[in-house]
Amino acid sequence: MPQVALVSRVKAKEGRAEELVAAFGPVFEQVEREPGTLLYVLNRSKDDPELFWVSEIYADDDAFTAHRDSAAMSAATPVLGDLIAGAELIVGEPVAAKGVLAR
Repeated sequence: MPQVALVSRVKAKEGRAEELVAAFGPVFEQVEREPGTLLYVLNRSKDDPELFWVSEIYADDDAFTAHRDSAAMSAATPVLGDLIAGAELIVGEPVAAKGVLAR
């Protein structure tokens, strides 16, 4: 089974970027307990402090589903939704990588 890669681009509502960062706290606590979550990174733009992207790699579709359907994600979704002005999601699979496990 191929790994699952995901990138989501997130624009925080004006003045709410720090709240957005804090709202990811419980999500990071959850991913630390998920053996199938191989990479989970919240990134912030240097040019626009309200622009973020999340880079994720999962061992397989089952690991991605387990993360997506976790209680932590269910609890975080409405909180994050209130802080996000816009988002874009791209789901695929790794083709080549350095520094992360790729099969």
